[in-house]
Amino acid sequence: MHRVYKIGQRHELVTKNPVQHVEMRTKTNYRAIVITPAQTLTILESFPNSLHYALVLTCAATALRASEILSLRWSDICWAEERIRISKRWAKGEDGDTKTEASDGYVPLHPMLADRLRAWQLRSPTLPRMIFCFRPRRRRENRRSTLRHSLPIICDRGLHNLRHSLSNYLVNTARVQPKTVQGILRHSKIQTTLDLYTQSDSNETRAAQGEFLNAVGLTQRVQ
Repeated sequence: MHRVYKIGQRHELVTKNPVQHVEMRTKTNYRAIVITPAQTLTILESFPNSLHYALVLTCAATALRASEILSLRWSDICWAEERIRISKRWAKGEDGDTKTEASDGYVPLHPMLADRLRAWQLRSPTLPRMIFCFRPRRRRENRRSTLRHSLPIICDRGLHNLRHSLSNYLVNTARVQPKTVQGILRHSKIQTTLDLYTQSDSNETRAAQGEFLNAVGLTQRVQ
């Protein structure tokens, strides 16, 4: 409602926003499952279908949302520029605008990912250049069913798990600058990347605690 009234003010349909100072707290039961690189490889190797392999690998490496990868076309793959153009998302059976303005942009295309996508492109049905990258092989399948068959634990939520997992790995393990990770995930605010998409690493927190205890003067007891 805040946004509705804001647009109304912009078009001079209303003079004030009555819900401007209203705050609502929302709570979700969703908890991201962080998937390690080794677990990702195990999942990829379990696929007998090259379509599912290419789809999940692309999601894992780029953190694309499910709706974004459904609308991805070969024309969006900028091979020479080594990046992928994200300008739309698939919703209600057709292309729509990206989730946010920050979502409209590019994600990197590393040569290793490009190599796997090229392999899938050669194996996929011969179609015009504008056709979807991850089109089902059978016409009676739709793109949503392709997602459901890709990962038993994943589906739309699971692909989102891959998005969380990439952020978590890059920040906590690879020590990539948070601003760079924000750019890959295309978040408008870096707080979203750090607060919602990156979980604390138990090994790191335990090591940090150890640093404090060492400073106190404690030593490890020999068992």
